[in-house]
Amino acid sequence: MKLDLLTLKLFVRILEEGTISQAAEREHIAAAAVSRRIADLEQSLNTTLLLRTNKGVSPTAAGLELLYRSRALLNSAQEIETRLQAYSQGQQGLVHILANTSAISQFLAEPLGQFGRLHPAIPLQLEEQTSLDIIRALAEGKADLGVFTRLPYAADIEAYPFRSDKLVVLVPNRHPLAQHEKVRFEQTLEHEQITLLTGTQLHYQITKTAMEANRSVRIRTEVSGYDAMCLLINAGMGIGILPRKSASIYQIPNTRVIELEEEWSQREILIGVRRRNDLQPSAETLLSFLLDSGA
Repeated sequence: MKLDLLTLKLFVRILEEGTISQAAEREHIAAAAVSRRIADLEQSLNTTLLLRTNKGVSPTAAGLELLYRSRALLNSAQEIETRLQAYSQGQQGLVHILANTSAISQFLAEPLGQFGRLHPAIPLQLEEQTSLDIIRALAEGKADLGVFTRLPYAADIEAYPFRSDKLVVLVPNRHPLAQHEKVRFEQTLEHEQITLLTGTQLHYQITKTAMEANRSVRIRTEVSGYDAMCLLINAGMGIGILPRKSASIYQIPNTRVIELEEEWSQREILIGVRRRNDLQPSAETLLSFLLDSGA
């Protein structure tokens, strides 16, 4: 028996619902037919995938592996269907964009809004990821466009300048650093910090710079976005390094912005693609628009 999408979908549904009967009911298929498909799948793979008890089913180690891979495969199949359905609805191809939190919070909302008004037939899918994950995804062909902060990478992609931002230090009003107009990075290392998650370009930059100075960053909390960072700084939990525009967007009342006197505080935001010549027409239209919007 060859693997097919329906059998994999049923297998995933069984583990989500907990029983074969409930999965069969959800998928409007006879329970005996579902059970037969899973039995045939186990026989063809020569391994047990489900542990069956009177309380339901649970995955074996092999079943857990198949669950993870089936979900990824079914998601890819759904993406193909979504993209092609756009054509039947009179739309052009969907453009899948990955962007980091800095790009989303500072630079993408306005140009994407303008693009949507000019090209209503081109659907956009925007997903937030870290810069490193974006670069990897582009190299693997998992997205059309990526917007990320420049960092050392060896991926085989093409990248174009888009915007730049400036990092600053946000501190509570009563913090010892609040009396300064400007600070060096090493001064911030004396204090607890709120940082973005490991894997982000900003986390990489500050930990790398600290290590080069034989120091460490006193990380109080890691957060997934600048909104959470600003709120925690406002609550007095620590200080944080973030883009100036992001600090101003959230308008946190009990904080102060201080200049960061470091060359690396000026950052470049890039737009990347795997191969521009291979882009579908709708993705090329968006890329050209975004690059022109920064001219």
